[in-house]
Amino acid sequence: MKFCIVACFAASVLAASRTTAPSGSIVVAKSGGDYTTISDAISALDTDSSETQTIFIEEGTYEEQVYIPELSGKLVIYGQTEDDTTYSSNTVTITSGLALADVSDDDESATLRNWAAQTAIYNINVANTYGEGSQALALSAYNTEQGYYGCQFTGFQDTVLAETGYQVYGGCYIEGAIDFIFGQTGNAWFDSCTIGVLTYGDGTITAQGRDSSSDDGYFVINESTIEAASGEDVVEGTYYLGRPWEEYARVVFQKTVMSDVINSAGWVEWSTSEPNTEYVLFGEYDNSGDGSEGTRASFAEELSSAIEITTILGSDYADWVDTSYLA
Repeated sequence: MKFCIVACFAASVLAASRTTAPSGSIVVAKSGGDYTTISDAISALDTDSSETQTIFIEEGTYEEQVYIPELSGKLVIYGQTEDDTTYSSNTVTITSGLALADVSDDDESATLRNWAAQTAIYNINVANTYGEGSQALALSAYNTEQGYYGCQFTGFQDTVLAETGYQVYGGCYIEGAIDFIFGQTGNAWFDSCTIGVLTYGDGTITAQGRDSSSDDGYFVINESTIEAASGEDVVEGTYYLGRPWEEYARVVFQKTVMSDVINSAGWVEWSTSEPNTEYVLFGEYDNSGDGSEGTRASFAEELSSAIEITTILGSDYADWVDTSYLA
């Protein structure tokens, strides 16, 4: 009993609300604030300042496409929440419904287009509501030292584009059906995340597009959970951990709980005519759950040890990563 009391007290201390803006923040609020849209707040940033700039977004649904340009200093964006340790208490949602059919490339369809380095985004839901039928991004992450903490990203195809640089996703929720975590030269670490899959036949979670042995590009999903999204009736074995967008793709799932939505083969070719499997690194280590069992594809491997975060993000990752969101 004593242990339970201590543990419960510790959990309550760790969980914290974020309901008021930090001093000096630009405030976005449906009722007024400094600005009523997130885009206007972004436009008000000083692109030449090397100082940290902060935006605080009050509760509400913001129907807009948000573009963050390159900046000279760090940017922190907070969404209002009663519990900053989890995405389940988020009160801020950014939503749009653009698809590739509407624009010239994937990036331009994204609800949130982040082209700035040194960004930390907390407790915001980002949704692309287009649905099935085309690539339609929730997030396009196009620079380095980007951190997303306690966020939700929802879409159907190509939900999260981790395209370049070092990126971390801590305690996030990511939802989709087709290639919904993808990118080419980004080194991305997904930690303590929940991956929710939608009702669909032969879905794929990752599509990594490293196309040369000399390029960056490496996804690790660490101590996370894969399950059917809430309210979805997903047939057993209809999802794969990934397929290789390009032939040097690198993806590892480790210490992750996999429900029976994952096919026993684990991984799948890009296509019959273009398998892209000769040089891939598709690895697993110490996973659990029904979806972790079975004979895996011949081009996948069981690793002898876990991939270290320093392999993906470099030895100085703690200088910019909020490690409180990591397992």
